[in-house]
Amino acid sequence: MTRILAIDPGMSGGLAYLGASGVILNSMPDTDQDISILVSDRLAISDVCYIEKVGGYVGGKGAPGSSMFNFGRNVGFLHGLIAASKTRVIEVPPQRWQKTIGAGTKATHGAKWKAHLKGIAQQRQPRQVITLKTADAVLILEHAMISEGLK
Repeated sequence: MTRILAIDPGMSGGLAYLGASGVILNSMPDTDQDISILVSDRLAISDVCYIEKVGGYVGGKGAPGSSMFNFGRNVGFLHGLIAASKTRVIEVPPQRWQKTIGAGTKATHGAKWKAHLKGIAQQRQPRQVITLKTADAVLILEHAMISEGLK
């Protein structure tokens, strides 16, 4: 069985891990040390890591440059942890994993987009407690499972 770690890299993101005992979800920890411990532990038991490939835009009207800088710093920190682990990594743009899972488009769902994605994640993993922080990671994991031939 391929063991997969899926990461939604935002500070309000999360991790979804698929291993022999099933799916384990975690919200992104608050501190660098806690992120390092959790992500390193998961990478040590993963065959591949799928991480959302993000651009330089942080959504929201009037998002300050500091938000974009912090987001980029966090993404770089995660990539450093992945590189140090020597785990195979695949970056997947949001549009690709959303297409793979049949989520439709943000334009179609408007302000309810995040709730829509959370609902899909809950349908795909009904035994898990899905939160807004873990929903995208679950769906990235679903994309990874399809890409790896597990679904």
